[in-house]
Amino acid sequence: MTDKEILINRGSTTAKNGFKNEDFTIAEFNDWKNSELAQLWLKAMNYDLADIESVKATKVKGSYKADVQVEIKIEIKLKSLTDIQNLQVKLVSNPKGFNQIDKRWLKNYNELWNIPDDVYELLQYFTGELPPKINNPRDKRRMFADEFTKEEQEKLLNFFKENKTLIVNDILKGRGKFSAEWMLVILKLKDSNTIKWALEPINKVLNHFGNGEIIITPRGSFKIGNITIQRKGGDNGRETANMLQFKINPAELIE
Repeated sequence: MTDKEILINRGSTTAKNGFKNEDFTIAEFNDWKNSELAQLWLKAMNYDLADIESVKATKVKGSYKADVQVEIKIEIKLKSLTDIQNLQVKLVSNPKGFNQIDKRWLKNYNELWNIPDDVYELLQYFTGELPPKINNPRDKRRMFADEFTKEEQEKLLNFFKENKTLIVNDILKGRGKFSAEWMLVILKLKDSNTIKWALEPINKVLNHFGNGEIIITPRGSFKIGNITIQRKGGDNGRETANMLQFKINPAELIE
């Protein structure tokens, strides 16, 4: 990435009204003529402000990767065009924290990735859908990745290696008309009105988080590049603790 690209796709500003969720982003885009922040975001998406006639941002409802859809009407001389851009918005308060980007039941991932039966069963032990099959597990509810036999570990790692591109695309970009084309990360440190942000095209996001080794971590989870794969856990012991989840640190795009 060039210095110019870094300059265009990064920034910091004072958030006068603060923010709590995607509504902040929507309000900024819809007030784009007065919002310096929205103007910077539009420039980061390669728009010339002088060509823009109107901008309309709305929240995407449902289980889609995009959180916000931005409709940008552009007038260039005698041409009138309408662009639709889907943004995934990540609001973070800790530059070292992790953010869940996808969680589902194994059966739902199976519909996407056609997981082989033997790998599916191992993942059931990993998430806790099936109780541990070994003596003296570290957690009586589930198995960690490093508690499987070497052969089983290789089987799991090979599945992630062989399906890496598909998995990374599905959990970060999604499919269909509401697949994310951009990721907007907004970092607001506690006790500060200043926000830092980065707005990157989804292909750069896929490369940043998805590139790298596929390994078993010291804590017994899996990693694809900078993406951690683990049992969801928590939920006060409810059954949903047995879902599979994928996590990243979105603030890495800002640093």
